[in-house]
Amino acid sequence: MRVDLFDFDLPPERIALRPARPRDAARMLLVEGREGPLADCTVRDLPNLLRAGDVLVFNDTKVIPAQLEGRRGEARIGATLHKRIDLRRWQAFIRNAKRLHAGDVVQFPQGVSAIAETRHDDGSWTLAFEGEEPVEVLLERAGTMPLPPYIAGKRPTDESDRADYQTIFAREEGAVAAPTAALHFTPELLATLDNAGIGREALTLHVGAGTFLPVKADDTAEHRMHSEWGRIDQATADRLNAARQAGGRLIAVGTTSLRLLESAAGENGIIRPFAGDTDIFITPGYRFRAVDGLMTNFHLPKSTLFMLVSALMGLERMQAAYAHAIAHEYRFYSYGDASLLLP
Repeated sequence: MRVDLFDFDLPPERIALRPARPRDAARMLLVEGREGPLADCTVRDLPNLLRAGDVLVFNDTKVIPAQLEGRRGEARIGATLHKRIDLRRWQAFIRNAKRLHAGDVVQFPQGVSAIAETRHDDGSWTLAFEGEEPVEVLLERAGTMPLPPYIAGKRPTDESDRADYQTIFAREEGAVAAPTAALHFTPELLATLDNAGIGREALTLHVGAGTFLPVKADDTAEHRMHSEWGRIDQATADRLNAARQAGGRLIAVGTTSLRLLESAAGENGIIRPFAGDTDIFITPGYRFRAVDGLMTNFHLPKSTLFMLVSALMGLERMQAAYAHAIAHEYRFYSYGDASLLLP
């Protein structure tokens, strides 16, 4: 499909620079089926919009402070780690990469340093961190939270982002971008969901900075999707399959959860254990096997994520939903409002 079919105009003032407070006070647009009215709700309405026996599936990945500012000699070098290779090496997108060569040592704050080892086809580099301390310890010392470029370009990262850009489910360290749909959840909302008989499960997909890369191809068939590491264990897969067999719906909270569920599902819709990389690219025409709905934020024009929601609900339906959201001043992107998509 032509990538320009997924374009739309978004006024810059609709981009949220801070989250709603409290988190579950965010607005939520309910989109049901391929036609019919759209409903303006809030995240707190979620227990009333789902059914007893439904299961919300969260991503328990934890964002690490993966943004680093350093120097190679007199040259300023910015690094955004986006995928772990092994204990001491990470693949990173580099700012001012033309000043970097294989073998160079980049000096970051607080005595943290890394050797530039290999340049990859996408322009990223493998950085090998020096010393004996775990890289996570080094990042806590020298790194900052890797806010999306559409936020970082408008304001500096500050201490509040350490909490704001982390979900209450965050447990498994390794993401460099938050699974932002889950940012809306609070303990109070979870208690209400529990009382309504709505279940929840967790899987792990370490979101990479590749999620923000633009689609540069003119046709979706020519786009090369980034890969991310994910895991679903046997016990979780068994519970998800049992819930669905009992008539419950699996509602992915975020596109990351959805992508991993679909990667793990067989043609028969049965979810299998999964551990490894996925580069699944979902566009209109895809047949969904594992999920029955999606809670997600509002995505960028011509992005792989807007293509995904268009595959779930239909392109015209999502174009109408986004036009409604813009006209009714919904807040967009990572710190923005939510949508609940029930095909």
